[in-house]
Parts: sequence; structure tokens; C-alpha cells
Amino acid sequence: MTKIKKLDQETIKKINQNNVLYLLYRHDQLTKHDIAKKLGISIPTVVTNINELIELGFVEEAGVGKSTGGRKPVIVKFLPDSRYSMGVVITKDYVRMVLTNLHFEIIKEVSISIDEELQSIDYIIEAVKEFQKNVCEELSIDENKILGIGFSLPGTVNEKTLILENAINLGIKNIDFKNYDFNCPVYIENEANASAYAEYFVYPDKSNSKLIFVSITEGIGTGIVFNSLLYKGANKRAGEWGHMTIVKDGKSCACGKNGCWEVYASSKALLKTYNKDTGLKRRNISEIFMELDEDYKTQKVVDEYLEYLAEGIKNIILIMDPDKIVIGGEIAFYEDYIKEALNEKVYKPNAFFTAKDCKIEFTKLKANASVIGAALLPVMPLFFNNNITI
Repeated sequence: MTKIKKLDQETIKKINQNNVLYLLYRHDQLTKHDIAKKLGISIPTVVTNINELIELGFVEEAGVGKSTGGRKPVIVKFLPDSRYSMGVVITKDYVRMVLTNLHFEIIKEVSISIDEELQSIDYIIEAVKEFQKNVCEELSIDENKILGIGFSLPGTVNEKTLILENAINLGIKNIDFKNYDFNCPVYIENEANASAYAEYFVYPDKSNSKLIFVSITEGIGTGIVFNSLLYKGANKRAGEWGHMTIVKDGKSCACGKNGCWEVYASSKALLKTYNKDTGLKRRNISEIFMELDEDYKTQKVVDEYLEYLAEGIKNIILIMDPDKIVIGGEIAFYEDYIKEALNEKVYKPNAFFTAKDCKIEFTKLKANASVIGAALLPVMPLFFNNNITI
């Protein structure tokens, strides 16, 4: 018989405080009676936790509500500007750094360009530290009120050891973030995983409990939210569908294989194919979509691109059976151009699924999914006692 480990009082206290704060985050303000009722805990327990949270500066008493008999209930309000979080996204072309409050509203941001060859990771880390220092001085923020720095990274990430194990598109590997002298806690996550959890957390929805986020930029990354937790697999590599073979003996990929999905369905692939097939030299995919309505060659290239994109999405649906697939990254800016055609290709008659079984949506966070996902990482310990991954 398996013995159930009893929770010690300190752990129970921490869980109760997490739950009270998270409830107030979701509702903005509640009476103490409402908190007790929703969480199934006693009024004295609520009062104790509220008093501690007031002392820490996370909440405040904000007047009284209507009485239903007896004393008027005291209203407790969540304070989103009581703490801050930093989110950092590193890509091949740029580094984006943001400061958010606890509502994940971006208060300040800075982006720096990266040369063709990735500049030293040391240079990037110093830029992040400089951003933290400058933003605290500019906005008169106590550095102790910054909960931490979250990094959203392309490639295989071990969030427990803080090691970026391999980032093929950046051409770097085995970067240990513990080696850098940060003055606050540091968290790292794969960019697609960070985006997936941001989409789930910021826009809570029952249909988000089994969600696949497909991030389409110069490569393709996918993040899996399963039963409200990030699923990463035994070796932190779950969701590397960008490197599933979509064309046998196809085009070569930076990973060393041939025929990978991202070689055909990434934004980089679309640009490369367009320039080759048309003989033109477009610099980015926005120039392609500007011509989509009027140019037959452009329509043909985009249609072929969507066939490859749809093929990969169909494979994901068959393998994972999610409630929802959310498309993000650079390609998500062109939702109006591709959504209808993509849906037609994914849901064309088949024996296994229809549009009712799995919705395809485009990220509500637009360009901010990855960076908000990064900023989420330092905040999660305030709300949850357990890890957010399985």
C-alpha cells in the first residue's frame, strides 16, 4: 500500500497563501468571506493570509461591501504594481527585453539587433543587466521588487539546471545561466513552451487545458499544455515537431536531417521559396503578403506553403488530439491572409477529425506571446506551490 506523505504546516501555509493571492489576481478584488467560500478555508485562515499579504505589499483593504446582515464585509484588492518581472526573448536577429507588472502589462521595453553571426552570449547578458539597472533608475523601482528574469530561448532547455542545451538556429549550445552573476532569480524556458503557457495563463479558457502552441518564425517550435501544465517529456524535448520529416529525402535542415517540417513551413522557408521561385529578392514575408491579392505567382507559393503547414498540423492533431492549436510567431501577423485557406486544408474531409474536434486559432497575444511567457516564469511561484511542467 502506497503511503500518502503528509504536508507539514509550513507547506500548507504556503499553499493557502498562493491560493489566496492567485484568487485575488484572477478576480482583482473580493471580500474575505468570498475568499473563504471559494477556497473552502476558514475565515481566520483567510484573515491570517491577507494580513501577511498586506504586510508584503501584494494586496490592500479597499473599503467595504454591502452588508447582508451584520458587519459590512471588508474588500481586499490585488495590487498589480506591487512587484515586477522581466522577460527576455533571444532570437537570431534580436534580443527583446521587457518589464511587466503582475498583470503582465508591458511597462518598459528595449530591443537590440544582433549581427548575422550571433554576438557573444556574454554581451547579451550584460545588455540584460544594463536594462534592469536603467529601468529601475528611470522608473524609481526598488530592485528588490523585481521578482526575477525569465528567458525565452529557441532550442532544448533544461529549466531545472538552467542550461540551454542546444539552440540549432542560434548556433550555440551548453549555455549555463548559473555562471552569470544576476542579482535576482533567473528562469529559462523554450520559447514555444513559454508562448504556450502564456496563451493558456493570460487567457484562461476551458478549451485551453489541452493546447498546442505552434510558433512559426525562422524555425518552428511547439509548446504543449496538457491538463493545464506544460508537457516537456522525459528529456525536455517534447514538441520538437519542427524536425519531424514531412518530405522524404527532402531539403536539408540545419539539424542535419532532410525534409524537416520547418524547412517547408517556417517563415524563413516561405521567404526562401518565394525568392527562388519568382527570381525576386524580398527581404521579409510582409512584402510577400502585400502582393498576395494581385499576383498569381505569389498566390501559388503561399498556397504550396500552406499545404506543408497544414500537413504538419494534421500530424499534430492525429498524434496529440488537442482541444485547440494556437498559431503564433511571425506568421501570426498574417492571420487575415491565411486563416481561411489553412482551415480548408487542415479540415478537408478525412476519417479522423473535424473542425469541431480541434479548433485552430491565432495567438491573442500577437507579438508578445514569447516575451510575456518569459515574464510569467518568475511570477509563477507566487501563485503555485508546484512546478508548472510535467
